[in-house]
Formats: sequence, C-alpha cells, structure tokens
Amino acid sequence: MRMWARLLAGVRTPGVGFRASGGLLRVSGGAGWKQQHRQASSPEAALKKTPLYDFHREHGGKMVEFAGWGMPVQYKESHIASHMHTREHCSIFDVSHMLQTKVHGKDRVKFMESLVVADIAELKDNQGALSLFTTEKGGIMDDLIVTKTDQGYLYIVSNAGCADKDSAHMKARLAEFKSAGYDVDLEFLDEALIALQGPSMSRVLQQGLTDDLSKLTFMTSTLATVFGVPGCRVTRCGYTGEDGVEISVPQSRVVELTEKLLGNSDVKLAGLGARDSLRLEAGLCLYGNDIDETTTPVEATLVWTIGKRRRQMKDFPGAEIIVPQIKAKTARKRVGLVSTGPPVRQHTPILSPDGKIIGEVTSGCPSPCLKKNVAMGYVDAAFTKNGTTIQVEVRKKAVPATVSKMPFVPTNYFSG
Repeated sequence: MRMWARLLAGVRTPGVGFRASGGLLRVSGGAGWKQQHRQASSPEAALKKTPLYDFHREHGGKMVEFAGWGMPVQYKESHIASHMHTREHCSIFDVSHMLQTKVHGKDRVKFMESLVVADIAELKDNQGALSLFTTEKGGIMDDLIVTKTDQGYLYIVSNAGCADKDSAHMKARLAEFKSAGYDVDLEFLDEALIALQGPSMSRVLQQGLTDDLSKLTFMTSTLATVFGVPGCRVTRCGYTGEDGVEISVPQSRVVELTEKLLGNSDVKLAGLGARDSLRLEAGLCLYGNDIDETTTPVEATLVWTIGKRRRQMKDFPGAEIIVPQIKAKTARKRVGLVSTGPPVRQHTPILSPDGKIIGEVTSGCPSPCLKKNVAMGYVDAAFTKNGTTIQVEVRKKAVPATVSKMPFVPTNYFSG
C-alpha cells in the first residue's frame, strides 16, 4: 500500500502533472488535457468559474485550469483516499463545466440523428444513451449523452473541452435544418451540474426525494425536487463505474444542494484526480486522450453506441467509412493493459514480445483498487486478444504487460 501511496501521492492524476502558478495550479502533461488547457497571463481572472468555485476553495480544493475552467483536482485528503471513498461510500463531483443543451421542436430527433450515431427514435421517454458526434471522415468529434425526455425536448450533456466545437457544430446544422423548413431549436443551458457517485448514493439521495429512486434505473432521467430544490433533472449515470446520478440544478441553488448532501457523513467532495483514475479503472474513455477525430468508433471499440437501424441505414456522418469497418475490422484497436512496476502513462510505447513498436498508451495510472498499473491504448490488430503478453517501454526499459478485458474494476450500474 505504501508504494502505491507514494506513486499517487500529492496533486497528481493519470498522465497529468500540476504546478503552482499565481496562486493557481496549472495543468500540464497528458495530450488530452493539453488540448483543453489554456494559458492565461492572469490565471484566476481569465478562467471561467463554476457556481461552486468559491465553495471549492473554502473547502480546501486545490484548483487547476482545465478546459478553460478553474476546477478542483483534489481536496485535503489524498487522491487515493478520495478515490477509495467513492468506491466504498459516495462523493460529489462538480461537473458544471460540461455543456448542457436542450433540443426543442417536432423534428428534434431527426436533427440530432443527423449528427450522432445513436438510434434516438427508439429510446423510451426519459431514457438516455451514450453517443458520438462523428465526422464525415469517420472520426469522433466528441462523446455525449442524449436523453429523450417526456417534456418535449432532448437533453444533451457533452464535454467541456469540446464545448465551443460542439455548440458551433450544432448551430451550423441547425441553420441547415431551419433553411430546409424543419421545426427545431437549440437552448444552451446555464445550469449547474453535480455528480453524486458511489454505492451509498441511493440511500443518501433518497432522503431528499419524494420519488422512489429504485424506479430510476441506469441511463434514465427524471425531473424532481431534490432536498427542497425544485426543477432539478436527475439522471442515473456517471463517469466512475459506480452507481450514481448527475443532477442539473439552478445555479442559484447548487451551493445549498451541495451543502445538504454533505450533511450526510457518507458524502465527501472529490476532484478531477479521483474522477480520472475512477473512470480509467472503469475502462471509460477520456476525449482527447483515448478518442478523437483520428479514431473511429470501431477502432475505439465503441461499436455498441451505433444503433442497429443506423448501421443499416448508414445515415449518420462518416457511416460510409465506419459501417464497413465493423465487418472488415481495423488495423488497430483500443485495448486494456495491466502491468506491474513503474507506472504506465500516456504516450508510453507499446511493444511486441520481440521489441517492435505495435502501439501507444493513451491513458494510464496505478490502480488504487487493484494495486497494479492499468492503462488503455491502441495496438495492432494481431495483439488485441485478452491475455496476450506484450511489453510497454517505461523510462527506456521494456516492462512486461498483458492485454486485459475492460473494465478493470467491475462496474456497479443500477439496472433495477
């Protein structure tokens, strides 16, 4: 345990380093984080701030610049302690920096299906799906969750680092649809968003709900009053692999709601560091690291996000490239990796048993739960079978590794 504590000690998160600058910690390191990192001559003044920014600082949050926002990387407890608390109890994550959008109008489904790979038409009311914005070249522009609400709109949550790109993309398509006479409109929300994640989430949250939370299963959503705060959208989903919810809440009430949740001794605040190691143990992709416009859904092993009807119709961006890959396979594929010894980080070369470069790590960290290194990356097709023995090059030395099934730590999504 001590070795792993040393590896993860201090202000660290997988593939990312932090350093102090003008009273604020700055992000450096991983490419995905670099893409979302903006230098600023006046760090704090130039940053966008969530409605919980001051709250984080008051509670000991160590703030970093991420995707142009000032966000907490951790609090007074260590990264490991926060990670394990989420696995064993539950934690609050501020995800207000993410882009929340409503799509209105009778042609909203047709509009959204012109942009993403999901079969939105087949979703039931208040059911959501993980989907992908794809390019005409078959690359992934972003990953997002689309929820088909019973309130006459689609509710979309997409990544903070892609917010400008995503909003511009949707606006451009909106102009095309409107000029063609379709009934559709976009509304970009100014709500806060918090995630309550962990095995005790249901017990904690149920105390502040009149609705029966056992009826809200994984990837379903409802409007509710939460601990006296009306107008909250509660969606059972998350980025940790644990049972959890994301709660969209009016900005003016988010501090109040967060304080009420923290009134339960099972609940603690958690930051970006724990969120990243939790998602990696769960085998979940980070946009900019593990998926981007140079990777297709097939290469990224995200074929399951593409609706059956959509595959048959080939009516989503890049379908002419992506759909044939499903049968023909691809030259490379995203896989999980497990190793011992020195940590495996982003951009680590992946080697064949005889030392030839066969790929590259896209995310990696020491796993607090497993006490060994976990990573994901892309390798040549011949090396993708689970159990395949390969090597990773760490500090110019070849270290044994094994291709592993993901998730590395079993997920605990609530299916009823």
